[in-house]
Amino acid sequence: MQRRTAGVVFICIAAFLYGIRYISAAIFGSNASSWSYEMFRAMLGYIGNGPLIASIASLIVGIAYLVASEKDWLKKNAEQIKENWNEPERK
Repeated sequence: MQRRTAGVVFICIAAFLYGIRYISAAIFGSNASSWSYEMFRAMLGYIGNGPLIASIASLIVGIAYLVASEKDWLKKNAEQIKENWNEPERK
């Protein structure tokens, strides 16, 4: 798997884990007769910070993979970029 693909996969996992936290809290409170902000915050507290921490870690790894893949691409194509930059404009 290429680094760019791995980076995108990790970012998708981060988005999934971030959403799972809220969906889990909503499912947990589905039997409630009334809803309020405080009640939903309490349900989020019952879920914990595990999915949030995992999503942040996955996001950081995904961004690192994307930066690493672009860094390699720039190293590989730096000479061509320099040649194109210094080439006089043709009319």
